Amino acid sequence: MSKTKLTNPKPWEQLLDDAAFKKQLTHDILESYVVQQRWYGGKSSTLKYLEISEFFTIAHKGDHFYGLLLEVNFKEAFYQHYFLPLGFVVDKSAAIEGLIAPIKLGDQDGYLVDALYLDSFRKVLFEKIIESQPVEGLGTITFHAGEELDETQYVSSRFLGAEQSNTSIIFNDKHIIKFFRRIYSSTNPDYQISRYLTEQTSFDRSPTYTGSINLNIVKKHDITLALMQKLVDNDGDGWEWMLEELKVVFNTLSRKRIDIKSLPDVKLFTRLKLQEVPHEMVDWTGLDLLKRIRTLALRTAQFHVAMGGERNDLKFTADKYNGDYNVWLKNRLLYMFQNRLNTVENNLHKLSGEALDLAQELLERKNEIRNRFIQFDWHHMKGERIRIHGDYHLGQVLVDGEDFYLLDFEGEPESTIRDRKVKQMPQKDLAGMFRSFHYAIYSTIFDHGETTGISRDDLYEAGELLYKYLISIFMDTYLHHVHNNNLNIGYRKEVNFLLQFCLLEKAIYELGYEFNSRPSWAIIPLRGIHSIMNHKQEKV
Repeated sequence: MSKTKLTNPKPWEQLLDDAAFKKQLTHDILESYVVQQRWYGGKSSTLKYLEISEFFTIAHKGDHFYGLLLEVNFKEAFYQHYFLPLGFVVDKSAAIEGLIAPIKLGDQDGYLVDALYLDSFRKVLFEKIIESQPVEGLGTITFHAGEELDETQYVSSRFLGAEQSNTSIIFNDKHIIKFFRRIYSSTNPDYQISRYLTEQTSFDRSPTYTGSINLNIVKKHDITLALMQKLVDNDGDGWEWMLEELKVVFNTLSRKRIDIKSLPDVKLFTRLKLQEVPHEMVDWTGLDLLKRIRTLALRTAQFHVAMGGERNDLKFTADKYNGDYNVWLKNRLLYMFQNRLNTVENNLHKLSGEALDLAQELLERKNEIRNRFIQFDWHHMKGERIRIHGDYHLGQVLVDGEDFYLLDFEGEPESTIRDRKVKQMPQKDLAGMFRSFHYAIYSTIFDHGETTGISRDDLYEAGELLYKYLISIFMDTYLHHVHNNNLNIGYRKEVNFLLQFCLLEKAIYELGYEFNSRPSWAIIPLRGIHSIMNHKQEKV
């Protein structure tokens, strides 16, 4: 909480009518408060100034709250928008975690707080969603109750736990509402896709949409503030599940003294049914992991079929590849690739050994990689583009016994909100999941490899082999389902070409995070790039 105490002679209900006070609030209080929050996404940039671009009020039975739309401007010449609801309390124990600053209104002392930490505010929001009440003011706040919402009153609420970019609250122990802290002048893809899946499709392996809060400002687009879904029982996310599975797999490798070099190889992207997996591999991995990968592939395929099956709503109808998409794709990838090249060049001093060799190889082959992107030709693509998950990996699925739920459809964090809604090749989601498999395998080797008594090189060899088998099991189930349900993702050569293309994109994308956050892990995407570039490129 700020030590600076604000004062204003006006009552709480008129607080933001004073332009001078708003300026003091943003400069003296909110600038320092916002940059300290977990959900603030500008930590790698330099803040220039912050201002309240818009605000609205929510009043209910004597309670009065503000919703602030904050514009954060950076010295690097870009800006971001954030949502911060404000409340006023006299007793700071009412919202200890959400305290922003002390304030004196007239002769009354109190505190400014993030209103999401107030039970009274959460109660107002939930009741307005139930009633689907619009609130008129600066614009219109639309509270929408989904068809599956079966609540009649507010009972309780609690925070889900620490999060990075959003704030999630559980209502009545049955619904989870996600407040988008970083907001955009457009509907959020997570809200769009969640509502579409629940109301327009039969896909039931994502949390059911039950409500939302959107703000429509005059002459501007709808801004999604919150998405509510049914709370699903789960056993944690797919990433933690996979790490536990792989820990057992690599311990088995050591315990059974399996000769890695004697294990049957398989070509990348080969389709394998479960019964076609060599017994030597099953003896190593066990059947359970392979069965679960098959289930994950089925749920992924069902999701894509649902996303590609719309015939009326143009936001979700499938599209052919065309020249506009070709230009958009190449411009985006070439910009991203150049950014990552600069990152690698500026961070070579952080690398050593194989990681340094692979980074130097990447720089030496930069023109070859760039040409892979430039040579993409939409004329050769016979499949269709659909709305996809966009940021699909093991952390974006929940484990439900032997099954999975897919969630978090916001898209790639680095992409603009418009780019996240572009219809893309379904293979991009597959590539995201396959890269996640790769990460989980190497994470296991890094964390537990020494306990196996097996050399690092042999563990790498075993890991790459396991990676190819997981993909083979996944591909067989996925392709069987999408083809049987008339989702046109192209013929075999096109499918493989696009998978290679997307895997390369994903691995290059990952370099940014690794060099900025944990350079010792940069070897994982660098190995991925090396493998893709040395694999024979599929021709279409």
